[in-house]
Amino acid sequence: MEQTALRPKPIPGQERGDSPAPDPARRPHAARRRGRHIRTLLFGSFVGTVLVLSGVGLGTVGATVIGMSRLAELRQQTPPATPRPAPPATPAPAPAAAATLGVEAVDAEKVGALVTGVHVPGPGYTAGLVRGDVLLQFGDRRIDSAADLVRAVADAAPGREAKLTVRHTSGGYQQLTVVPGVVT
Repeated sequence: MEQTALRPKPIPGQERGDSPAPDPARRPHAARRRGRHIRTLLFGSFVGTVLVLSGVGLGTVGATVIGMSRLAELRQQTPPATPRPAPPATPAPAPAAAATLGVEAVDAEKVGALVTGVHVPGPGYTAGLVRGDVLLQFGDRRIDSAADLVRAVADAAPGREAKLTVRHTSGGYQQLTVVPGVVT
């Protein structure tokens, strides 16, 4: 009995000795091979360029490190500086305490200061301000811009309650009570 599974079967209509000889002049797969060679050559040159440039960068870093070591040697060779007598201590004036709301604001489209950020924890967060609120009034002062808000908060006494009139993003108005904090 013959084992046919191990031997390839001939294509129907073509017996074992009938196959035409390959044409040596026509090789369509050679063009694809040539394209692969060009692609490989370009990729290799790109990688080589990157390696050379990174080597230049490494050389620069090495030169910097060598230069720094020479600088350290020069510093060791210089004689130590003689200490100068300290000037007499004068008490520094105590900085005036400034009030803050702990919010970041920009000019709103029409009137007011648009809250773009609320610091957690902070006086604005404690009062209930959220990003997107528009501050319209601080105490008895009307807020037309972010600069007006800055001036109103700077003039406020830290630790004292103040009323805020706020327009929320939903369109509703609300009055909040805020206690400006102290910035030192």
